[in-house]
Amino acid sequence: MEKVSFTQMKDGTKEEYEFLTAHEIDHTKHTADRLLTALVDLDKSLSGYQITRLGHSVQSATRAWRDGADIDWVVSALLHDIGDIYAPYNHDEYAATILKPFVREQCTWCVQTHGDFQMLYYGHHLEGFDQHKRERHRGNPYFDDCAEFCERWDQASFDPDYDDLPIEFFAPMVREVFARTPYDPQVIRKGERVPLTDVDVAAKR
Repeated sequence: MEKVSFTQMKDGTKEEYEFLTAHEIDHTKHTADRLLTALVDLDKSLSGYQITRLGHSVQSATRAWRDGADIDWVVSALLHDIGDIYAPYNHDEYAATILKPFVREQCTWCVQTHGDFQMLYYGHHLEGFDQHKRERHRGNPYFDDCAEFCERWDQASFDPDYDDLPIEFFAPMVREVFARTPYDPQVIRKGERVPLTDVDVAAKR
């Protein structure tokens, strides 16, 4: 079978859906490579900063890695703005949706809400923006984690003189994360918090 015969889903057979499922499983195995390509495409996105959006992404991830952050944090930092091209009004939610099946809940939440937290740095300069928008999330167990995520890795990563690691350095980490079993409770670790930094690990990098 090369293609199914139905034109309406309700007419599909068991054999056809088994065939499609096999194709879909094979397709998911290449998600990491598609995301890495999309990261490179960020250079076609928003301009005006001193570095490109890809540069910002790898710089954020580099800072996370050098802070001794674990793989979930590093990959989340790398992909946190991947929605800039396709979802400029909710890029944070877009990125979080991609990450959600494969990283800790803590990391997903921080990526999903980082847009609100970033308002702290520029909201007071623009009419109609709420500098303290992040306060609506006060009381969430991950609030301080997102504040630290933004302070250490996001808002600081627009420096053209910073010694970024190349995207190729992070590619194996992205492939490892997206090769995980989706929604594995041992990966999602609902309600658990892992520090963003590890002084002992950072000292070795």
